[in-house]
Amino acid sequence: MRIFAVGFLFLLAMFISGCGSTEPEEQLSAEKRFTVGMRLFSAGEYQDAMEEFRIITLQFQGSGVADAAQYYLGECHFMREEYILAAYEYDQLVRTMPTSPYVTKARYKRAMCYYRLSPPYYLDQTYTRKAIDEFQSYIEYNPTDSLVHDAEGKIMEMNDKLAEKEYRDAIIYMKMDYYRAAAIYFEEVVEKYHDTPFAELAQLKRAEALSDRNKNAEAMSELETFYRKYPNSQHKQEADELLAKIKQKITEEKQLNKKVQEKQAEAANKGDQEN
Repeated sequence: MRIFAVGFLFLLAMFISGCGSTEPEEQLSAEKRFTVGMRLFSAGEYQDAMEEFRIITLQFQGSGVADAAQYYLGECHFMREEYILAAYEYDQLVRTMPTSPYVTKARYKRAMCYYRLSPPYYLDQTYTRKAIDEFQSYIEYNPTDSLVHDAEGKIMEMNDKLAEKEYRDAIIYMKMDYYRAAAIYFEEVVEKYHDTPFAELAQLKRAEALSDRNKNAEAMSELETFYRKYPNSQHKQEADELLAKIKQKITEEKQLNKKVQEKQAEAANKGDQEN
């Protein structure tokens, strides 16, 4: 009887469950799913929104909202600060739906992902360089877009960071008395980052590094370039002091060469007299 009672209750439960599901679950269209996804996105429910957008990109690839769903997949990851994943989703849109009106935004946001990943100057700058490349690509493809000015500003900001890294590395080499390496790094800053605040200092410090290597003629040439390029420099006093130091070294070098020549001449005369 106990077994019979348990079996009856089980069948009753199955019957009730079956009665409750006589109507098939509604299959949402791509447009309705996108509306649900956007509602979740606006509410900050990014994980749930991603599920809706992902279904659209997988099951409704030919729909009119597929490109928007792909873009907002990137946006969800971006808002969650998952920048590598966001960059991937933006890239998917750019590569697979190149005619979409969302492509311009996707290019900019892809660059923003690497911009957000760019670390302080003293760390590895791979993401900084990647961000610069992506912003430049965005500008090249969309030269009249409203965000171009912002992108140009961010490129300048990141170039300043790269310049500072090379400049600080050069200063470290100077402190270690590795003047040749320091001079090379300072030259890199001058040549590659001439429009950053560190170019002026690098020009002056390169002259100092050359002077410390006793390359006084080259150091003098660097200083002349410094005075010509930065006539109103706030580092003029430092440059003047370095110039005086280099002139003194050149004078001492000439005096030393003169003494050597005189001694050589004396030795030669003495040899002639003995012969």
